[in-house]
Amino acid sequence: MSESFAARAAALDAADPLADRRKLFTLDDTVYLDGNSLGALPAHVPARVQEVLTREWGELRIRSWDESGWWTAPERIGDRIAPLVGAAAGQIVVSDSTSVNVFKAVVAATRLAPQGRDEILVDATTFPTDGYIAESAARMTGHRLVPVAPAEVPGALGPRTAAVLLNHVDYRTGRLHDLPGLTAAVHEAGAIAVWDLCHSAGALPVGLDEHGVDLAVGCTYKYLNGGPGSPAYIYVAERHQAAFDSPLPGWTSHADPFGMTPRYTPADGAVRGRVGTPDIVSMLTLEASLDVWDGVSIDEVRAKSLALTDFFLMCVARYAPEGRAPSITPARAERGSQAALRCEDAEPVMSELIARGVVGDLRRPDVLRFGFTPLYVGFADVERAARVLGEVLAER
Repeated sequence: MSESFAARAAALDAADPLADRRKLFTLDDTVYLDGNSLGALPAHVPARVQEVLTREWGELRIRSWDESGWWTAPERIGDRIAPLVGAAAGQIVVSDSTSVNVFKAVVAATRLAPQGRDEILVDATTFPTDGYIAESAARMTGHRLVPVAPAEVPGALGPRTAAVLLNHVDYRTGRLHDLPGLTAAVHEAGAIAVWDLCHSAGALPVGLDEHGVDLAVGCTYKYLNGGPGSPAYIYVAERHQAAFDSPLPGWTSHADPFGMTPRYTPADGAVRGRVGTPDIVSMLTLEASLDVWDGVSIDEVRAKSLALTDFFLMCVARYAPEGRAPSITPARAERGSQAALRCEDAEPVMSELIARGVVGDLRRPDVLRFGFTPLYVGFADVERAARVLGEVLAER
């Protein structure tokens, strides 16, 4: 049976329109299924970073703010991310961390909302930091925080709702939440929709403009392969930019940043999402990393993602001892780009998988998590990962 799955994997890889992207990355014999935490290194990036260090910083030094385009990098790189999340140019700025951008977006959303509203709804299953930030933002703005499961948001909305913070994809199970439907429900209630795209951008179509999202944030070190700690981004829909009131006004978002005036006057456009001096080395590393997306259709990425996860679950069902690691992965239409398996001894199982060259991760106490990054993960990788998992589970 393993031969038939291996043969099927080979056939699928041979027909894969994204197969040639794999050579753009620095990879070894490891099956890397943790790109939903940290993407692989694009092979050309080290040379670009060396150029930034030796020429732009080492030789040009401060002249690089103008001559090397450092000053405009946050907006320029934002425009390169925009097509991957379905946004027109001029609405995304790259800056700070996801956590900082969540704070900016949630507070700004309460300021955009109609007066008299005093509730912030937050995804009750959210990544912990989003919850921490939302709770702090609520305290600081005098709002009441209401945790609610995404599916229950429509019933929780009301005339007191100012803003809603939701994750597009659940970081534990990979469940894809209904961004179009939930955004429409939030708007019907007169509130502002804020989306966290950390586990969807670069893995599936988002459609920020198409679906009328108000504000969104996301990281760049997962499916966008920007490198550890690479800067995040914030999306401010064009219709909100004139009224966007950031709680962190900084000199680089000032209309006249070098005027050094004591009174803050915000710049026009998404530039208002900037705060302080950009992290240039990480910023330009990210810019180079985005080259791997040139000519790639996000719809092709989504199609391969679904095929990879389908094939993985099929292989696990065949290779793993029955009942040993049942899938908690949502159905196809409700799935991001990861698979999650329930396993009572998840931690030692994952440690053994990594020792045998299959890298995934876990979410305590009992979830094995596997991320599928279609630009460099192939079907043979998937078959091998499931086969090794079956061996480990059988031995334990």
